[in-house]
Amino acid sequence: MTARLPPVYAAAVRRSVRVTLAAAAGFYLFLYGFDSPVAATYALFAAVAMAGLSHIPGTGRQRAATLVPVVPACWVLITIGTFLSVRTWSAVLGMLVVGFTLAFMAVGGPRPAGAAPGLQLMYILPSFPPYVPESLGERLLGATVGLALLILAEAFVLPDRARTVPYRELAARAADSAGRCADALGSAPYTLGDTALRAAREFGGGLRSSRVPEAERPAGPSVRARGLAHTGLAARTLLGRLTSLPPLSGDPSAGRAGPEVLLAVRDASLETAARLRGRENAVAARSRLRKARQALASEPGPDAAPAALRRQAAVLEVADAALAMSAAAEIAVRGRAASAAAPGRFWYARMRAPRLWWRRLSGHAGQRSVFFQNAVRIALALAAARTIAGLDTLPHGFWMLLATLTLTRTTARQTRSTVRAALTGTLVGALVVAALLALVGTDTTVYAAALPPLMLIAFTLGPVKGIGWAQAMFTMVVALVFAQLAPATWQLAEFRLLDVVAGSAVGAVFGLLAWPRGAHDELRRAVATMLRSAAETVVATTAQLAAGGARAPVVTAPGHRSLQHALIMAESAYAQYRGEPKEPAAPEDARDWQAALMSGHHTLWGADRLLVPPETAVAPPLDREPAEAVTRIGDRVAAGMLLVSARLDPSGDTPGRPVALGTRDFADFSAEPPGAPRPYYAAAEWLESLMTDVERIAGAHK
Repeated sequence: MTARLPPVYAAAVRRSVRVTLAAAAGFYLFLYGFDSPVAATYALFAAVAMAGLSHIPGTGRQRAATLVPVVPACWVLITIGTFLSVRTWSAVLGMLVVGFTLAFMAVGGPRPAGAAPGLQLMYILPSFPPYVPESLGERLLGATVGLALLILAEAFVLPDRARTVPYRELAARAADSAGRCADALGSAPYTLGDTALRAAREFGGGLRSSRVPEAERPAGPSVRARGLAHTGLAARTLLGRLTSLPPLSGDPSAGRAGPEVLLAVRDASLETAARLRGRENAVAARSRLRKARQALASEPGPDAAPAALRRQAAVLEVADAALAMSAAAEIAVRGRAASAAAPGRFWYARMRAPRLWWRRLSGHAGQRSVFFQNAVRIALALAAARTIAGLDTLPHGFWMLLATLTLTRTTARQTRSTVRAALTGTLVGALVVAALLALVGTDTTVYAAALPPLMLIAFTLGPVKGIGWAQAMFTMVVALVFAQLAPATWQLAEFRLLDVVAGSAVGAVFGLLAWPRGAHDELRRAVATMLRSAAETVVATTAQLAAGGARAPVVTAPGHRSLQHALIMAESAYAQYRGEPKEPAAPEDARDWQAALMSGHHTLWGADRLLVPPETAVAPPLDREPAEAVTRIGDRVAAGMLLVSARLDPSGDTPGRPVALGTRDFADFSAEPPGAPRPYYAAAEWLESLMTDVERIAGAHK
């Protein structure tokens, strides 16, 4: 049946069947089988909360796996809510703490973020009077059965036919493509054909988060998730370096060593692909690549032609990216047991999960994090709604909190449009419910027969048609549920409408007061901060490169942690910004925010490549002319970053006209000062790529 429906409806039908089976089975089992209205209520709402209210990404079986650890969390929340409902003030305080904690879970990735709304409801439901702690056993039993039925339904009922490609496989395909490119560049005729170039761009672009399903994104704080994300970034970097590799010159040293390193890159890439697919655990190819890279880096080259030096520097960058990809892939597969778990780029590889979670949470514990902003907004809104419901003793007051939870959005404009549609839908649903209750009266047989098909329709149309339809249908569903739990009149529809109006009003107020523009301003501010930090990193890196000195394989070069943190803040703001309605006709809407984020990654990776060697070493200072040239280019690139940063910053003290960079008029990236060594050319290529990013952000590069 679902095969003939449009894909979006087919997916909605499958999910609707699962949640209806789980919710209705638990509800009828306890209400009519064991005469336990309390357990029946919790069985139904547990299934509805975690399947209808939550938005856990992935296939049915992936959602089932996510729901298994959710069960004990629901026990804790129901227990806390039950005992804190003794007083309004204790319930409100619990709502404030629980609301913030669950909303802040979004820092852990799409799955915790998707489960958070349903978990909120598992605290909201028991936090209202009457205070009956003796019913805790029934509540826990009902919720457990409802969740167990939902897990079984998600895992075995109408399995999803569409299969997503795991991120490990996407990274393996990119590694395979890198191996083919390296093989072509390492052997005659030493060039890439059009087919190889297209494939490299396709596989590299396929690793972008915007093109990867939420359930497959390695966004969590664990060692393996971080390693897999690092693998994808390294693979994209490697493919980019391979496709832009300068042509082979006639210099003997380049002709001899460059192809050898590239063939070692080929072997390491293919080894990485096999490891990601679980077919190989050896690291022999990575060891050979490391030796080939060291041999190329140690070759004397002051008298080599500049073109040869440029290519050698580019080949070394290719080797570094391949080594990073190989090591990160081993961490992604083996976790803390990986041999690649060492200081440097892989600072996380030896850390245990609690410490990694703490770093993730503490990194976002500030008002500049959109995760923190969202958690504060929803916690204050829910606490205010619980206070109003407790003081006014609204009938079915938890409906008010449910409305606040589901209708509060990250921008005031989005909240207003959502509330408007929700109120319209609730009014229509309430009118239908009032007529139905007045017509049928207390005949629960009618309500029992009508509930399952109505749930099927509600959970099919709601996700597809939008919030108006969802509220209208859900109003009818809850009316049929409560009409079976206790005798009901048409006033039940009135209570439902009143609660939704009050809850949506609270959501609208806090949507207006707490960061009303959502991630719009925060993204501009975060990218501006990141670019300022990147400019500092560029200046410091070129200065250290020119001065020379001791180099050590530290966790990250001094001063780079601030840029890393700024990049994390910008990425989280961008992730939220993509899901928000855009302001109409805003000039910033045309900016390439992906280019801005990639410039942060390019700055970090390039600076660490130049200043953080695989082994302790002493770098000689550059001669006067190369030192002046690289410092001049770095200063101009940093100036371009600062100009764009000033343009983006929403503080008000910013240029009123588009920034005219003009940087390329002053920075000669093709300069070849006498005696310039390979590090100079590596820095020049890095700075030129950063300049391209800056121009794209500013709109000068199309």
